[in-house]
Amino acid sequence: MPEDTDEERDERIINEVIVDAYGPEEQALGWYYYLDRKMQFPLQARCITERTVSPLKDGEEVRVVGLADEQDCMSEMFVRIRWKDREFGVPLIQLEIIEPDRHTEQAVADWHYWFGDGGRLC
Repeated sequence: MPEDTDEERDERIINEVIVDAYGPEEQALGWYYYLDRKMQFPLQARCITERTVSPLKDGEEVRVVGLADEQDCMSEMFVRIRWKDREFGVPLIQLEIIEPDRHTEQAVADWHYWFGDGGRLC
């Protein structure tokens, strides 16, 4: 899939994700339901950055089974993973999806772009 320009991505985010969102809580809900519609679970992912809120180390692979609960995604998007016989949430920004379908690839890239540009939900 060709990489979207920032302008195309910004337009999609404004028109599909945060349309009619007034404030960070509504933006978070917009992101939550956009990712829920676009991402196909389960899927494989690789940790691309370590975070203090997650036990994953750079390069570790995990099985992503879904989004975390809505209330856990009000400041950042979290996904549920199966890892070492446990299931828990980790930040989506921490993961790179391995062999995603085109909708999942686009949705995750959109989140990485948006959140990586300053974590605009806060």
